[in-house]
Amino acid sequence: MTHPGVWPTLRANDAPELLRFLTEVVGFEATLVIPSDEGIAHAELVWPEGGGLMLGSARPAGDDHWPVAPGSGAIYLSTQDVEGLVERLSCAGVSLSGPPTTTDYGSQQLEFRDPEGNLWSAGTYRGA
Repeated sequence: MTHPGVWPTLRANDAPELLRFLTEVVGFEATLVIPSDEGIAHAELVWPEGGGLMLGSARPAGDDHWPVAPGSGAIYLSTQDVEGLVERLSCAGVSLSGPPTTTDYGSQQLEFRDPEGNLWSAGTYRGA
């Protein structure tokens, strides 16, 4: 696998829980996790179908060189297994924003929020 060239990055109030959710429920694979006194200094996760993201614990104002507010992310996740993702989310008690739909361009799609409040859209559309 080639390394992703774009890394969406999330900050979290409870980074260990967000990491657990993204790996155990959504299906990311953690490739690097550096713990810190605050929780997680830095983590890298790859998506088995391509791409990756980084996350870390939020830090106090003025102490953070990357001041991204927890829960402020919006991410699209391309997957060919929408039904499997819906099943994993449902088993974990995650509420979808609505039932999965099919867009006018043919993508099966769903929306949900992670434990930090970030908005996720997932679907079969892989880009033009």
